[in-house]
Amino acid sequence: MTIEVKKPTQQELNSLGVTNWPIWEKEESSFDWYYDQKEVCYFLEGDVTVRTPDGKEVKMQKGDLVSFPKGLKCKWQINRKVKKHYNFE
Repeated sequence: MTIEVKKPTQQELNSLGVTNWPIWEKEESSFDWYYDQKEVCYFLEGDVTVRTPDGKEVKMQKGDLVSFPKGLKCKWQINRKVKKHYNFE
C-alpha cells in the first residue's frame, strides 16, 4: 500500500473542492492509525512522519496533498502541530 504525497496546483485544489472539506487539527504526538476508507487530505500546517508496518517512512508538511489507501495501518509522528483539510472517499 502506497501513501501518495504531492504538491498540488491551485487549480487541482479548486477542482477537488478542498476548501469545502472539514478541518482536523492535532498537537505534537504519536499514535497508531488504521484507514478503513481512503482519505485524501491537504496540509495547511504541520510536519508529520508516517511509518508503515514494513518500516517505510513518508514525510508530509504544509502544502502537501496526501492520499492514504483504504486498509493502511500506520503510525503517525506529529513533529509540528497539524492543521489539514480532509475527505474520505
